[in-house]
Amino acid sequence: MISANASEETREQYISNVLATWRAATPEQLERGRTWYRTAHDLASLISDGDPRAGAGVIAALSANKSWSENTRLAHRAYEFGVPTGHFQDALTKVTRIMAGADPAEVLPMERKTGMFFRCIANPCDPDAVVVDRHAHDIAVGEIYGQRDRGLSSARRYALLAHCYREAALRLGELPSTVQSVTWVVHTERIASAGRRGRRI
Repeated sequence: MISANASEETREQYISNVLATWRAATPEQLERGRTWYRTAHDLASLISDGDPRAGAGVIAALSANKSWSENTRLAHRAYEFGVPTGHFQDALTKVTRIMAGADPAEVLPMERKTGMFFRCIANPCDPDAVVVDRHAHDIAVGEIYGQRDRGLSSARRYALLAHCYREAALRLGELPSTVQSVTWVVHTERIASAGRRGRRI
């Protein structure tokens, strides 16, 4: 795991890694990254019958260790049948509370990935929120961690990496969530491409 007490030099390297990934984006990747959270916002509104904040909360609560397709499938089902399924009990309890009318901000861990994911979907123009998932971590540190523990449950480590994305966004004149989503698209497509070629990354 990276140190939560990174030096200024290390922080600058993390920022540089994020910027390099951003600059590697094709026009099509830039467009998809820029619209990712707006599209997710529209989906949250659709599945929740016009309440994107609640829909975003349900999606976020069900996001841990799930692909985006599985995440959205579970969220759809929760609203369709009125009962969440397919996840750990803690996540299902959070979804039940949100669907019963609780404010997602009172239910979700707001300074971690889940809470930030909610914020970015609920308000794609949020000027501060940034999701640091495993891919965002690996982009910043410049290394594919695979199944190794990244230590993102540490508030200080999460805050360090979120700061690096915010600083990269400031330099680019973009929202932190946009920098994260564009670099996520670039990074995950690199992984998929390397996997199709049978290369180890």
